[in-house]
Amino acid sequence: MLPEGTRPSPNIWHHTDTYELENHAFDPDRRVEAVIEELGGWADRDVLDVGCGTGFHLTRFARAAASVTGVEPHPDLRAIAGRRTRRLAADRKVTVLEGTAQDLPLPDSSIDVVHARWAYFFGPGCEPGLAELERVARPGATAYVVDNDASRSTFGAWFARGFPEHPSPAVKQEFWAAQGWQREPVLTRWAFDTLADLEAVVRIELPGPAAEQALAEHAAAGGGTEVDYAVDVWWRRF
Repeated sequence: MLPEGTRPSPNIWHHTDTYELENHAFDPDRRVEAVIEELGGWADRDVLDVGCGTGFHLTRFARAAASVTGVEPHPDLRAIAGRRTRRLAADRKVTVLEGTAQDLPLPDSSIDVVHARWAYFFGPGCEPGLAELERVARPGATAYVVDNDASRSTFGAWFARGFPEHPSPAVKQEFWAAQGWQREPVLTRWAFDTLADLEAVVRIELPGPAAEQALAEHAAAGGGTEVDYAVDVWWRRF
């Protein structure tokens, strides 16, 4: 049973192992993390990862954070995250909880850093979740939302073509600015071990015809195991 208001995430929900390949392939140069570090980082701070999925980022945050809390609505993913962080949980370093972005199971003013990557916060419509972030954030806290930038990069073009109904970059820019958030554009990449892994990930990230068109274009351009990939890091201090 999923909590009320859960937004489906078909890629990781239905293709968990393939999504793990994507997590490992994305941003091998740690450019997104470098932006977050430049803006204040998470060392010795209480961190919340909203929509933590299988907990891939929880262990990374835990290396330097004072504490890390992952919130995830999907029970199977939450169980994987719990197993992944079991040793850290025993030391109360990491906690994994059931919840949604718009109903966080945390006290008021309890978090220093909020991280959400491709989870819930996709522009207009996410206002209830933004209100929850404000509730749990301590004075001086910083929140970071990582989302696709469909205005540039190879993957951005694939994404724009595959999801024309998704809010345009201009709409998202206007929305986030109106909410008091700022944008840090990051050009990074996917770097897979094999072409088969890249193809599998493209097929869970894009609708069927769009995925096959993207893969055909990739092959015509020489193929390979890398794709340039642009994201936006939206951020705000409280």
